[in-house]
Amino acid sequence: MPVVSFFECSRCHQHVQPDKYHTVCPACAGVLYVRYDMDEVKRTASRPNGVDAPQSMWRYADVLPKVDPVTLGEGWTPLLQSRRYPIFIKEEAMNPTGSFKARGMSMAVSMARFYGVKKLTAPSAGNAAGALAAYCAAAGIEANIFMPKDVPFANYLEGVVYGSNVTLVDGIISDCARIVNERKDKEGWFDITTLKEPFRVEGKKTMGYEVVEQLGWSYPDAIFYPTGGGVGLIGMWKAFDEMEKLGWVSGKRPKMIAVQASGCAPMSRAWKEGADVSQFYDNATTFASGLRVPKPYGDYIILDILRKSEGTCVDLSEEEILASLLDWSRNEGILLCPEGAVATAAYDKLIADGFLKSTDSVVIFNTGAGLKYTDMIADVMKVSRPK
Repeated sequence: MPVVSFFECSRCHQHVQPDKYHTVCPACAGVLYVRYDMDEVKRTASRPNGVDAPQSMWRYADVLPKVDPVTLGEGWTPLLQSRRYPIFIKEEAMNPTGSFKARGMSMAVSMARFYGVKKLTAPSAGNAAGALAAYCAAAGIEANIFMPKDVPFANYLEGVVYGSNVTLVDGIISDCARIVNERKDKEGWFDITTLKEPFRVEGKKTMGYEVVEQLGWSYPDAIFYPTGGGVGLIGMWKAFDEMEKLGWVSGKRPKMIAVQASGCAPMSRAWKEGADVSQFYDNATTFASGLRVPKPYGDYIILDILRKSEGTCVDLSEEEILASLLDWSRNEGILLCPEGAVATAAYDKLIADGFLKSTDSVVIFNTGAGLKYTDMIADVMKVSRPK
């Protein structure tokens, strides 16, 4: 496992010493990336050797920070071949706590323990809260979580049963973030909000390593990624850069396709306008609760990645999302989370528009378990328990 050489600001490129757990760039508040001595990593690291490697994201320990991991078996999720289309579903529902958030929180909580942090806090649209609660319980660290009061009930219950301090807020994730900012210094909490610390990206980048390894150390033509905060998309792009430097993969990188719900589409709107950053999306609403992020902190990074990859950003209506969720449930036996259904609906849209060919190799991320959203899905379907 490599030692962290320094943190690098994604905006002004200032180097910050890794002597403590930092949040954002002290000069410009930009997102910090973890950097290693890649020449040394290349000399000592090797590609995982199939079944002999750990069946978790820690099979990539050679490209993750040197730390004693707080792990619950996260990562190495299956890549499921569609029965109808030449596409794969990256099934992140198989992670601990039922979503991709386990990857980032495993890494962030591991580093918090390494740095001696005793209290963590974060606002969450739902799944990040459950993951933070679980990993803090495993690490013996206090978790202070703020969630919208209308999150899926499973997300609230997770926080409670794992013993976290959970506050439900009358608002959305931006309102939760405001409360965290107001209280964190007084309470002595370390804020691990999305992209406001450098290590959740390190956990999420393992999705990029896995996709490439599972495809025989080659790139797909396109990756569809449900984009709220966008950490996974950013992490995968970082993984591609690292793998190319290590000689683990070559060729044209995939088109990165960010997908959003039309009820909260700041990135889609910015993309259509050709902007470099997004604007706050007022009156955000969607049953794909993980996408209800009115202004991603790393919006400038996401838009840059979309342009460099020749990708795009699209948004889908609630009707399109539900229709795709039901289609995949009934024809593939996969109960997507609403965010994953946004991605499958986007695939249909981009095939119809001619942006992609039906023969293109495509990976679609289902970021969580549909069963965690039973109350939300039932509500939008107008289904209730029979009397």
